[in-house]
Amino acid sequence: MRICIYPGTFDPVTNGHLDVARRAARIFDKVVIGVALNKDKKPLFTAQERLSLLEANLGDTPNISAVLFEGLLMDFARQTDACAVVRGLRAVSDFEFEFQMALMNRHLEERVETIFLMPHESYSFTSSSLVKQVSKFGGGVSKFVPDNVARALREKAASGATD
Repeated sequence: MRICIYPGTFDPVTNGHLDVARRAARIFDKVVIGVALNKDKKPLFTAQERLSLLEANLGDTPNISAVLFEGLLMDFARQTDACAVVRGLRAVSDFEFEFQMALMNRHLEERVETIFLMPHESYSFTSSSLVKQVSKFGGGVSKFVPDNVARALREKAASGATD
């Protein structure tokens, strides 16, 4: 079985993230989305909220699952028996950082390849950061995120927890 991991913070998950995951699911037997517990970042949503928001959108693709992970990505890759890491590239500006990460990951575990997938062009400018910023100031984000995420963003804004 060919397993890949798709890591990220997913704060929040966007339609672009889901598009990349579904593209990976057509290539690999199993896609494990790793929701990162990164103490250096200050996410809007808790780890469990991010995982739940993501899982609610995976029902139509049975070979995709999501789990929380912490620590080195290559340790997570070994734990899941992954042969590849999938990363989404929206624009050329993403490439330099992703390339450096891929080279470091190869140094740590040469048996795991990094695969770059581009989301549908309608998601090429969408990022979680932009979605949060637009939502914070009352802008509509329903084109960019699943319905449950748009609701959760509105609830965070209403409670004043958008920073």
